[in-house]
Amino acid sequence: MTKIMLSVGEASGDLHGASLAKALKALQPDISLLGMGGAGMRSAGVDIVYDIADLGVMGFVEVVRNLRKMFRLRDMLTEVMERERPDVLVVIDYPGFNMRLAAVAKRLGIPVVSYISPSVWAWGRGRAKGVAETVTKVAAIFSFEAEVYREAGADVTFVGHPLLDIVQPQWSKEEAERYFGINPEQPVVLLLPGSRRHEIDRLLPPMLEAAVKISQTIPDCQFFLPVASTISREIIENMLRAYPVNVHLTDGYTYDLMNIADLALATSGTVTLEAALLQLPSVVIYKTAFLTYLIGKALVRIDNISLPNIVAGRRILPEFLQDAVTADNLVAAALPMLMDPAVREENRADLAEVRRLLGEPGAVKRVAELVLDVAANGCGGKK
Repeated sequence: MTKIMLSVGEASGDLHGASLAKALKALQPDISLLGMGGAGMRSAGVDIVYDIADLGVMGFVEVVRNLRKMFRLRDMLTEVMERERPDVLVVIDYPGFNMRLAAVAKRLGIPVVSYISPSVWAWGRGRAKGVAETVTKVAAIFSFEAEVYREAGADVTFVGHPLLDIVQPQWSKEEAERYFGINPEQPVVLLLPGSRRHEIDRLLPPMLEAAVKISQTIPDCQFFLPVASTISREIIENMLRAYPVNVHLTDGYTYDLMNIADLALATSGTVTLEAALLQLPSVVIYKTAFLTYLIGKALVRIDNISLPNIVAGRRILPEFLQDAVTADNLVAAALPMLMDPAVREENRADLAEVRRLLGEPGAVKRVAELVLDVAANGCGGKK
């Protein structure tokens, strides 16, 4: 029986891990799947050896503060690999931790597939060389990313972007409006503060303050906040009490909600690309520890932080970082996107172009086939 181990570190990785697990089981029903993940992967049939609900570590400073925890986790997963001897380890995003885990797998003689690989187009080609020397196969989700890895000597396959398969509403817009109790005559704004506790603490307050100010200009505006599986609903509810605005908390059917919304106030990350695929414009924000920001600014070599802007090659969505993350800035960017039809049409046309640039659907199945090939044959399918 083929045995696959997967490793993810956050909610977006759990989404991709669950989708891959389903594709693997569709191709090989008796496959054995285990690893680090969350509720999505568990429901997809993965034996979760470590639940990521309390992980949520990101950024230089945050990682340093949690080094002991991360070392213990790596040692525990090392013991799992030594005991279970999976045919392949699939590392999904979460590069700071997963690349170290991949190095352990290589030492143990276990092939590694890197999926949602480190963003070498942002960090530079030196990092691509490190990945190339560590992993067996890179499943690249962007064509420009594949080229960087190829030049670094990696065995790489461009698979396309998995969100083209994953981001699919289940209902018609009318059905979704009935389910969420939405008045289609009034604007709908989503608050998407992230899936990590430190993101909620830093980014939800300015979002809520902006929601208060938006509701003063558009009194009937409807606000919704999908709660990530990695965040306690109680934490969100306690924060909401401090702001005089009605925000509806939701669980599940987030793509249906995105499909009927008019605007998102969104933390930079996968969610901005999910929204883009449903032609939902976003005001993108991010704020991290000051030292993390300074180090990142010195190392990262891109002009934009949000994935839709990176894919488009230009700024099609407004972005605010660090001290610029203020309610006034969010409101100034949001109101034209909500109230000016010409701005909305331009936003939607730009987002349609982003979707076109991501390639063809079918990425998840292609990754599953690649993983099974590596599991069967070892080094990138080469005997």
